[in-house]
Amino acid sequence: MLLVDTNIISELSRQRPDPGVLAWASSATDFRFSVISLEEIAFALAWRPNLRVQDWVDAFFNRHTALPATQEIARRAGELRGRLAAQGSPRSQADMLIAATALVHGLTLVTRNTRDFDGCGLPLLNPFSL
Repeated sequence: MLLVDTNIISELSRQRPDPGVLAWASSATDFRFSVISLEEIAFALAWRPNLRVQDWVDAFFNRHTALPATQEIARRAGELRGRLAAQGSPRSQADMLIAATALVHGLTLVTRNTRDFDGCGLPLLNPFSL
């Protein structure tokens, strides 16, 4: 099972997505996404509206499963963020909530930004490098 990061959803919504991402997505059928990604994309589309992208994103969100930010995920994200900050490697709250979602659900995180998740202890897949 796979959890797609915001940057993968954004890439797939482009008129001409990266060929590696497109090839990977055509072979994967069951995606999950964090409600954090939903918020990030809603923000971007409110800031810079694009009807074509909005329609594509709405269809994507309707076809795939949103995973909520639960109490367990929030605690895990805070622990991850605190541990990494103490090690001199601060991370964003949004990224750690996405990482914790993948960890709690035992999912591989599909992202272009693998460095943002180094040290989180979760399996990563970068379809841009395929």
